Amino acid sequence: MKYDKRLTLLVPFSAILLGAQWGFGILHGYRGIVAAVVSSLAAEWAVSSVLLGHRRNLMSAYMSGVSVAMMVRTPLLWPYVLCALVSILSKYVLRVNGRHIFNPSNLGICALLFLAPYAVAPFMVQWGNSIFPMLIIWTAGAYAVWRADRVHVTVAYVVSFVAFAYVRSLIGTASFVSEVAPLTGPMYQLYALFMITDPKTTVTSKKWAVVVTVLVAFVEMLLRLNQVIYAPFYALFLVTPIPLLIESWRKAPARARRSETPAAAPALSGG
Repeated sequence: MKYDKRLTLLVPFSAILLGAQWGFGILHGYRGIVAAVVSSLAAEWAVSSVLLGHRRNLMSAYMSGVSVAMMVRTPLLWPYVLCALVSILSKYVLRVNGRHIFNPSNLGICALLFLAPYAVAPFMVQWGNSIFPMLIIWTAGAYAVWRADRVHVTVAYVVSFVAFAYVRSLIGTASFVSEVAPLTGPMYQLYALFMITDPKTTVTSKKWAVVVTVLVAFVEMLLRLNQVIYAPFYALFLVTPIPLLIESWRKAPARARRSETPAAAPALSGG
């Protein structure tokens, strides 16, 4: 059986989430993890069965559920369920030429933060003085992005964040150290390693993927200067659909030509 590269992300995702909860109690128990993952799997199974006529591989849904469980912090259960459902449904509803244009879990998180800020918050706690969890995240994450061929995206984001942190320190009243400090927190590490590098919602070209990543960091800087608390999530939501749409429209003529050939017709699967 052919190895599925998504396993490279799945294993670090699970290990980091469960290890951080066991060692540091970062979440409000395991109920949120179960609620997010089960909701994601159930939604993927049901929607793909109805709309596509067959059940899709549930590995992607599992990763979306774990992403939600990682990033959402709340003592309630319904936000995990709602965020997971919005994330999965967005892949089927917000599509152009057979491709979803929003990072699913980021879209779900943005929807929750915008509509129910009284009930949820993103995962923004610190590890305290322990460097061990940080080493786990960066080791597992670095391996994952290397296998997914997205190292350039993570590097571009980290370098851009540091550069724009310096710009923010010049414009505002905070010091450079204060502005760059969030990058040492677990939320930003998970964001840089796992969320912004999603292969399905990054452009194909490495050069343009770097350009888009720098633009995400730039928009985040503007939002942070305007005191937008959840700037990284909103920046990713605002920026990434545009280059994906441009890439999709540029490739549309080639897809149309392939679909016109007799040999290509049986290969169509409806997404």
